[in-house]
Parts: sequence; C-alpha cells; structure tokens
Amino acid sequence: MRGVLRLAAALALGHAAAGCASMTASVEINAPAEEVWAVIADVEHYHCWNPFFVRAAGRLEPGTALELTMQPVGKGVQSFSPEVLELTKGRSVVWRGRLVMPGLFDGRHTLAVEPLGAKRSRFTQDESFSGMLVPFAGLDPYRAGWERMNAALKARAERMAAARHAP
Repeated sequence: MRGVLRLAAALALGHAAAGCASMTASVEINAPAEEVWAVIADVEHYHCWNPFFVRAAGRLEPGTALELTMQPVGKGVQSFSPEVLELTKGRSVVWRGRLVMPGLFDGRHTLAVEPLGAKRSRFTQDESFSGMLVPFAGLDPYRAGWERMNAALKARAERMAAARHAP
C-alpha cells in the first residue's frame, strides 16, 4: 500500500510540474489556398516532397489514426500514429500525438492554410506540447524540420499552381 501511495504522489507531483511548450512556423506561398490544401491533403504522397514527414499513410478524417514517420534535423527517423481530432476541409487539420500514455509527452499539431487573396496563401504549422517529459525535449531539430517542410511545400504548391495556370 505504501508503494502505491508513493507512486500516486510521484505522479501527482510530476503532473503538477509537467511542462508546456509550443512552436509555430509559417510561410507565405504564391499559390491559391486550394492548391496548398491539395498538397497537404494528399498524405500518401508526402514521401515525394516532404523532408520532415518522410512517410505517411492514412486519411485526414476525425477519429482515424495516421501513420507518420518524421525526420527531425540531425536526429534519426521517428514513427508515430497520431489521432486526427478535427478537420476543416480546405483549411486545417488537427491531430494529437502521444508518447506511450497520456501525460508523458503529448502534442496537438495543427496544419492550417489561410487565403491571402486569390493567388496567395499562408501555411502555418502549430503545435502545443504538454506532459512530464516536455522540459527535457529539445525542440530545435523539429522546428528546423518544420522550416524545411514549409519551404518544400511552398516550392511544390507554387510549381503546381504555375503549371496549372500556364498557357
């Protein structure tokens, strides 16, 4: 019984001291929001252009799990299966990734496309992290990976838009 009480106290203390962090990365793209969203929504082809999510499978549909493999800059590949929480077709998707169990290291990731007129848009990745392991996580390799992904998305969407609108 004493061991159970110690464990409960340790978990409560850990939860109270749990870290919180967030990061955001945006890029303006010279392509309509619909073109950018088409690239984001085509999960099965991430391997063709995405240097951060190097493998992906699944559907952007609430309640489903994606199978993602990411490549943070300077680190090994990491695979995880986040659950899609929200979808606003043509605009945003939100998923939650989790390390082993709730409260250790959870991330709520948003991919959003915002129109900036008829031929321009802004793509933003945002993630809020929570859990006991957050204070020990080095987020810089992930931020650098996001920046690479954003640049690759910009290039791909702009190429697609130019090809679609070429005479």
